[in-house]
Amino acid sequence: MFSALLEQVPARERPFAHELTYGTLRLRGRLDALLAPHVRRGLERVQPELLDVLRLGAYQLLEMGSVPAYAAVSQAVEQAKQIGGRGAGSFVNGVLQALRRAGPAEPWPSLDEDPVAHLSAWGSHPRWLVERWVERFGAARTAALVAANNTRPALYLRPVGVPVTVASERLEEAGIAHQRPALGGFGPGVIAPDVLELLPPASVAEALAAVPAVVQDPAASLVTRVVAAAPGSLVADLCAAPGGKTVGIAGDVPDACVLAADATPERLVRLRENVVRTGVPNVWTIAADARRPPLPRADIVLIDAPCTGTGTLRRHPDGRWRLTPADLDALTVLQREILDGAAAIVPPGGLLVYATCSLEVEENEEQVDAFLERHSDFVLEPIEGVHESMLDGHGRLVARPWTLGADGAFAARLRRT
Repeated sequence: MFSALLEQVPARERPFAHELTYGTLRLRGRLDALLAPHVRRGLERVQPELLDVLRLGAYQLLEMGSVPAYAAVSQAVEQAKQIGGRGAGSFVNGVLQALRRAGPAEPWPSLDEDPVAHLSAWGSHPRWLVERWVERFGAARTAALVAANNTRPALYLRPVGVPVTVASERLEEAGIAHQRPALGGFGPGVIAPDVLELLPPASVAEALAAVPAVVQDPAASLVTRVVAAAPGSLVADLCAAPGGKTVGIAGDVPDACVLAADATPERLVRLRENVVRTGVPNVWTIAADARRPPLPRADIVLIDAPCTGTGTLRRHPDGRWRLTPADLDALTVLQREILDGAAAIVPPGGLLVYATCSLEVEENEEQVDAFLERHSDFVLEPIEGVHESMLDGHGRLVARPWTLGADGAFAARLRRT
C-alpha cells in the first residue's frame, strides 16, 4: 500500500518520504517515550491522527538533521490544523517545542538496569516481544537484534536463470553499483552465494531491467538451496506469493516443474508478473488453500509458511506494532494444519521443506518437532549446500539477524520414509 502511495509523490521527494515514513515506524516506541513527558493527558488520550503528526514531527526533529527545527515544527502544526483546527495546531506546537528544548535526557532505564524497559523504549519494540527474546536469547543478543531491526536494510538481488558472475557483469556494464555481500563475518559470497547487494544510488528498477532477478534477502535465498530440486522433479510451492522462491527454483533447475499455489488470488497476480518478467519456464499458478493441496502428489513440497515475520522486522517496521500474542497462537495452528495437509501429497522418498521468516521457537523448532511426532513416517534430513554456520545441531537452517547481518529465517528438510 505504501509503495502505491509513494508512486504519487514527485520522484525528487520520494527518498525523503520513504525515510520519514519508515524511520518513524521503526522508532515509534522511542518517539512515544520521548513525547510522553510533554503530554499531560497521556499519549493514549491523544487522537490517533494527531499522535502520528507528533511522531512525524519528532522524528524530523531528532533523527533528520537535514530538516531545520523550525520547518519540522511548522509542517507538523499545519498538518495538525487540518485535522483538528487551531487548537490542535497549538497543542502540537507546544509539545514539539517542549521536546526540542528538553535536550538529550532519556526517560528510560539503562540496558543494565532493566533490559526489557530499555529495549522496549529506546529499542522501539513492543514489550511482549522484547520479553520473549530476552528470555530466550538473553539481553545482549536481544539488544543486537533490536539494533539490527532499527537499521535501514540493504537491497539485494537474487539473479534468476543466469549465474551470479554473469549478472554482476551485466550490472557493471549498466553502471549499477553492486557487490557480493559479506555476511556473518565471512568473505564476499560465502554465506549467500546466489545474491548481489545493490549499493546507493543504484535503482532497483534499473537493476531489474538489466538482469533477470527478484528482490530477495540473502536469508530467503538460502531456502531455495534447502529445496535443492533435481532435474525432472515436480515441486509444489504451496504458499508461493509473491514468488521469489518459485522463480528461484524454476530458474536454477529449468527441467523441474513448479506448481505455485497461494490462497489469495490477488497475491498471485504479483507472482505471475515475476514469472513473466524473469522468463522462467515450467511454472504453473493456481489459487488454492495450502491446507488442501491442489494436486495428489509432488516430489518436493515447499511450505514457506505464513508466520509472524519477526525475522524481517527491519524491512517491515509496521509489523512489530501490528503483531500480538494472539497472532502467534493463531499462526502456529495454521502452520500445523498446512503441514498436515502438505504431508498427504508427499510420496515415500519425497521431500517436505518447511520454512518461515520467523525467530519464534513455536513456529520453527517446536513446529517441526511436533510434526515429526504426529508423522512417524517422516524424518529430519540434514541440509546440504548451505554454509555450516547457518545450520543448527540438527542440520536445520537457522539464520539470525544479529549474526548474519540480514533477515532471519528457518528451514527444515523432512523426508518421507
